Amino acid sequence: MQKPDKSIYELVHILMQEIEDLKKEVTFLRIENAELKSRLNSNSHNSSRPPSSDGYKKKPSPSRALSKERKCKQGGQKGHKGDTLSQSSTPDNIIKLIPEPCNCGHHFTSEECALSSKRQVFELPKPKLEITEYQIHKATCPGCGKMHKGIAPEGVTAPVQYGNKAKAFAVLLNTNYKMPYNKIQLLYSDLFGYPINESTVYSAGKKCYTQLEKAEEAIKLKVTEANVAHADESGLRVLGKLHWLHTATTLDYTYLFVHEKRGKLALDSEKSILDKITGWLVHDCWSSYFKFTGLKHAICCAHILRELQGLIDSGESKWAKTFHYFLLDLYKQSYNDSIKEKDIIESRYLKICNIGEKSEPLPYNPPGKRGRPKKTKGRNLVERLIKEMDGVLAFAFNEDVPFTNNLAERDIRPIKVKMKISNCFRTMEGAEIYARIESFISTARKNKQDIFEELVNTLNGYNFLVPVQTS
Repeated sequence: MQKPDKSIYELVHILMQEIEDLKKEVTFLRIENAELKSRLNSNSHNSSRPPSSDGYKKKPSPSRALSKERKCKQGGQKGHKGDTLSQSSTPDNIIKLIPEPCNCGHHFTSEECALSSKRQVFELPKPKLEITEYQIHKATCPGCGKMHKGIAPEGVTAPVQYGNKAKAFAVLLNTNYKMPYNKIQLLYSDLFGYPINESTVYSAGKKCYTQLEKAEEAIKLKVTEANVAHADESGLRVLGKLHWLHTATTLDYTYLFVHEKRGKLALDSEKSILDKITGWLVHDCWSSYFKFTGLKHAICCAHILRELQGLIDSGESKWAKTFHYFLLDLYKQSYNDSIKEKDIIESRYLKICNIGEKSEPLPYNPPGKRGRPKKTKGRNLVERLIKEMDGVLAFAFNEDVPFTNNLAERDIRPIKVKMKISNCFRTMEGAEIYARIESFISTARKNKQDIFEELVNTLNGYNFLVPVQTS
C-alpha cells in the first residue's frame, strides 16, 4: 500500500489552522456586531444613557405604559393624597358684598344681612423692597462736654446695602433654582426696580458658605451614623475641565462635595466621609466603593435591570430575561417570605448565573491585538453578579435596604440642570460654594423646614442644624 504524501498532511494541518483562525474571527465579528447593535439600540431604559439622549422617539415611561394597560384615567388615582388649595381662616382682606337695593326701593344694611357663602382669591401682592433708614444722631453732654453718637445695628455698615432677606433670596435663586447672576439681576429689576449687583449675589453666597461650615459638619456626622446611606457621583465642569460632584446621603441628610477625580483619590480625600460609615452603603457597583471594608455594600438593582434589558433587547443573552424576571419577582415578594426562602433564592440566583456564565463567550482578543482579553457586556455582568451576590440580594434580606439607589441619584441630579444652564463653574471656589449650600437646602427640605427662612437665619448666624448660641 502506497504511503500518503507528506505534503498532504502539511496541507491538512495548514487548512485546519486556517479554519481555527476563521472560527475565531467569526466569533469576534459576531461579538463586535452584537456590541454595535446594542450600542445602536441603547436608550435610557436599557443602558446608563440619560433620558435626554432618547430624543423625540423615546419610549413611554414604564409607569405610563403600565397605566395604559390598567386603563387608568388621567390625574390622581384612588388612594392618592392630594394637596389642594383650601380656604384660609385668617384672610388678609375681607370685602363684604351687600345685596343690591330691592325693586321697592329698600336699601339693605349690613345688620339686615346674613352670611351666605365665602369665596377667597389667593393673589400675590405687588412685590417691593422695604427700605429702612437708620438715622444716626449725635449729641454733646452738657455736663462734661463729651460727644456721644448713636450706634447702627450689627451688620449695617454702609450708606446703602441689601438686607439678609434680599441676599438670601438671591442665594436661593442662584443655588437651588439654578439661575445665573445676570438673570437674578434682571429679575430683581423687574420685580423690585433695583437690579442687584452680580458681586453682591456672589458675596452673599460666599458668606452663606462660610456660615454653613458647622451645619455641614453636623450633616456629615448624621450621614455616617445612619444605618443606610447612599453614594453616587456625577460629572461637572470647573474651569473648563471635568470634575466630579460626589454625594453621601440619607433620607434626612444630604452631603455633597466637589473633587477633580471620580475614584480612589476623591473617596480617600479629606472631603469624603465613606471611611466613617459603618452601616449599609447603597451604590451603583462602582469599583472604587468596594475598597471600604468597614461597611456593608448594597448594589442598586435598577442599574442591573437596565443592563439586563440591554442584553434582552440585543437578543444575544437568553439568561438575562430569566434573571430579569427573577429579580422583579423577588422585589415584589414580602420581606418575611424572602427570609424564609433565603436558601432557595440564593440557589436559584446562582443557578441562573451559572447558565449565563456558560452561555456567554469567553474573554477574547481581537486578531492581531495583545493585552488583557476583552469581555462582552453579558460576561462582565454575569461575573459581577456572581462576585457581588450578597450586595445584589441585600434588599431582599435586610428590611432597611432599598431596591435602588434612587435617593442618591435624586440628590445629585440638580447639578445636571445647573450645567445645562451655566455650562460650567468659573472657579473651584464657586463649585464648592454651590455644593455646600445645595447640601444644606436639600437637607432642610427633607426635614420640612422653610428654605428661605433657613437661609435668612444662616446669614444671621444660626439655623435649624446650628441653634442660636446663648450665653
